[in-house]
Amino acid sequence: MNYRKGLLTALLAPMISLGALSSAHAAGYAVFTHGAAALGQGNAVTAHSQSPSTIFYNPALMNKLDGTQVELGTTALLVSREFQSDPAGQSTSNDSTFFPSTFYVTHKFSDSLSAGLGVFNPFGLGTEWNANWEGRYIATKSELTTFNFNPVVSYRVIPSLAIAVGLDVILVDATLERKIPAGAFGLAGPASETGQKFKGDGTGVGFNVAAAYDLNKDITLGASYRSSVHVDVDGSSSTSPTFAFPTPPVGALFAPLDSHGKTSIRLPQQATAGLAYHVTAPLTVEAGVRWEGWSAFKELQLSLDNNTALPATARNWHDSWGLNLGGRYQLNDNLALLAGYVYGESSVPDSTFDPSIPDAATHVFCIGTDAEFQRFKIAFSYAYQLYEDRTKKDNLASAGLPGPVSANGTYKSDAHLLALSLGYKF
Repeated sequence: MNYRKGLLTALLAPMISLGALSSAHAAGYAVFTHGAAALGQGNAVTAHSQSPSTIFYNPALMNKLDGTQVELGTTALLVSREFQSDPAGQSTSNDSTFFPSTFYVTHKFSDSLSAGLGVFNPFGLGTEWNANWEGRYIATKSELTTFNFNPVVSYRVIPSLAIAVGLDVILVDATLERKIPAGAFGLAGPASETGQKFKGDGTGVGFNVAAAYDLNKDITLGASYRSSVHVDVDGSSSTSPTFAFPTPPVGALFAPLDSHGKTSIRLPQQATAGLAYHVTAPLTVEAGVRWEGWSAFKELQLSLDNNTALPATARNWHDSWGLNLGGRYQLNDNLALLAGYVYGESSVPDSTFDPSIPDAATHVFCIGTDAEFQRFKIAFSYAYQLYEDRTKKDNLASAGLPGPVSANGTYKSDAHLLALSLGYKF
């Protein structure tokens, strides 16, 4: 019985890795782009902005946007990953493309009061490995999509100080896939392995607050905070094709893999701060910091409807810090040049590193342009994202699964980001 319980826990581990998927995206795999003009400046826009995307970065700055403004945007993220195996010495690579998108609308009611609505993807992306790669019993596909519906209000308390408060309604949809070896059930022959898929979704609610303070006519200090969000995830696990079990005991062991289940994840607290300096009439620069509170993510518990008891899976994540540097140079009344740099720590320790999303510290190098033609605005940015190499050294074979399942080795990743935003002022 102890062997069966240990084997079942090992087989269901990718389902439990849902928490790793979502949180990895918030740290080393953060969705850096919530507006093309912001990305071009390395997201160093917590203390200054000319775009409705400030709803995400610092909604207190909405008071500096006149009239009613609307902005639509999307980003093509071209991600490449490579795994170099330690035991086999072989390489496996994969390429993925994602399109996180944004919608913002702001309206200035008076010199003191502004309001807006933002819809964006705060966490996301995914990983898809070859179906025959060394770690296929851990993960073949991991995909997460989130939508944040963020209404917000900004109020200017005094001429130099504005504050904002908003609501975060977050929808989560996740899909996890991997292979299961038939040998785990004492089977052999043509049905050497089968696929397992977990799909789940859920909704959570949080809040955000922000402030912007003009120290003088040239220097502004900005700060923004988003609360943690608890999300209950409802989902189900299925296998295809199904093994033909010759004896009831084996079938009883396999049954929990086709079951409805529940888990919960907690998206992290996020805080940013920035200092913008209007150096000359055409040049504005900003430096900022970002903090994400992942230290509260200690473990994840999965509950199955068939009353199968599973132990909690340790995660033991830690808080992560990031740095933003950026600048905007206004060439003329219609065109600005943008440049920036982003650094972000990984929140995942070596002990719980998971190839479903090979998280790592990241460096992002950004350039872009921001143009205005009468009532229309258009921004385009390019960024190159380089992840530091990550090495995995544990031994998952000790959990009871046969074959090469550890996927120990070196993980390398990089990405190209092409962002486009279109705006209109009424």
